Amino acid sequence: MHKGPRTIRAVLTPLAYLSRRWTPSYRTVRRAAFAAVLMSVAIVVTGGAVRLTGSGLGCDTWPKCTSDSLIVTQEQGFHGAVEFGNRMLTYVLCAAVGWTIIAARCAKPWRRSLTRLGWLQFALVMGNAVLGGITVLTGLNPYSVAGHFMLATSLITVTTITWQRTREGDGPARPRVPAPVRKLSWALLAAAVVLIAAGTVVTGSGPHAGDSSEIERMPFDWSAAAHVHAVSAWLVCALAVAMWLVLRVVDAPVDTRARARDLLVVLLAQGAIGYVQYFTQVPEALVAAHMLGSCLVWIAVVRVALSLRERPAEQAGIPAQGDARLTTV
Repeated sequence: MHKGPRTIRAVLTPLAYLSRRWTPSYRTVRRAAFAAVLMSVAIVVTGGAVRLTGSGLGCDTWPKCTSDSLIVTQEQGFHGAVEFGNRMLTYVLCAAVGWTIIAARCAKPWRRSLTRLGWLQFALVMGNAVLGGITVLTGLNPYSVAGHFMLATSLITVTTITWQRTREGDGPARPRVPAPVRKLSWALLAAAVVLIAAGTVVTGSGPHAGDSSEIERMPFDWSAAAHVHAVSAWLVCALAVAMWLVLRVVDAPVDTRARARDLLVVLLAQGAIGYVQYFTQVPEALVAAHMLGSCLVWIAVVRVALSLRERPAEQAGIPAQGDARLTTV
């Protein structure tokens, strides 16, 4: 008996299935991306709190908190609670990143570039979770701690780029300033990377080891490392001032000049905190503020670089920010 042709149905992934039933506005996508930025900063600051309270080995193994318990026990006390709390915050970060991925996948039109950036965020979170576990298992090895912070900075980079890209299209980037200005932004980015890396050396050789026991430190003179860090900071400040002046000379767009101004303000505050903490024997509260400042400085540097080019939102059919459609979900 002859049978008619079979109809082959594509198997939907969970995200594709959800996208057929929910269409978020681009305002929702932007909020999700911004939430990921906030949480990527929060995980750095709370990680600093773990270190500054000497709770780095509050949970003495990984992925469990003890060899017999997945969660913190009463015997581990305050330090265990702090370390376990920071580990639990990773799940909140995952939720923020997951929201970004889902919102980007379900929005219409679907922009694969945003979805890929969301999955890159997730990969960085997972990679840093593993590196954090290695840090615990190696007794807070300072080089592992430094890598942990640099990978967290990479996550901040990607979340910031994603947040910016939610306001743009997917076409080729078009420059908004002359080529020499863009080269200056690359120099500013490179100097900021050196500044952050030098900061990890200061931390790795400084007094805050992350635990009250004897923890290995980097074999550098802390005062000399702090001076190198300060020189790097002055270089970044000089490049930031140069960027602000050049943008005014070339009559750059108003928002680009505003990003350069914001960078100068953040650098001024960060520099003040850095010098005060150095001359007051590195108190924990100021170190925490300095870590937050480090995140904000890097975000400001990245935003300056991103503001030097544009991808018109109309290329991807994205409503303008003032469009009434942004208020619908």
